[in-house]
Amino acid sequence: MNRYGRISTKRKREIVLLRGRGCAYGRCAFCDYHLDRCPDDMQNFELNRQALSDVTGMFGELEVINSGSVFELDRDTLALIKSVCIEKKISVLHFEAHYLYREKIEKLREDFAPINLKMKLGLETFDFDLRETVLKKGIPVKNPDEICKGFDEANFLFGIKGQSAVSMLEDIRLGLDRLERVCVNIMCENSTEIKPDAEAISQFMEKVYPLYADDPRVDILINNTDFGVGD
Repeated sequence: MNRYGRISTKRKREIVLLRGRGCAYGRCAFCDYHLDRCPDDMQNFELNRQALSDVTGMFGELEVINSGSVFELDRDTLALIKSVCIEKKISVLHFEAHYLYREKIEKLREDFAPINLKMKLGLETFDFDLRETVLKKGIPVKNPDEICKGFDEANFLFGIKGQSAVSMLEDIRLGLDRLERVCVNIMCENSTEIKPDAEAISQFMEKVYPLYADDPRVDILINNTDFGVGD
């Protein structure tokens, strides 16, 4: 498992894939990333310390992901992240969180001050029926403004049955109208029952990708390891 990478296109930053106790929600129908977990905080900290030791601060920006939410990382790891950012002069730090943690974000921003915290929401799509009936994301809200409140960025999941070029373009439009940046992930084969849909992926590549391939506010991951971390 590669846990350190460098993103050298668009918004340049270093990235680390850390490990926590496991996703507290854990019911997304499309996700098996939550299997990257351990109940032992000491073991997690040692692994995370190793990954963070590779951070150089070369871009002044760091993204931290952990197959769940930042709030599921142990306290020592969180303290080390802040220490590394200060030592390496990293001024911008990206974290991910599930919607259920939204009330804790403001306190996290205070704890990491003066570092500029960018919070990314695992949203997948604004389409309520697809998101909650099929993907079982656990975001019981329909209003885009309410969904995005408190977050700076969002992940989208494209390339599944029921999506079209029109729906994917609308997701990106709604996201960019309300957030600083979005990250598009194309569905890859995994151990869940949700499978990549060839037609939806074809629609994306033909009608959506050309419009946003060079957009600095849109990251696009055709493969889930395109950021250089994972397995």
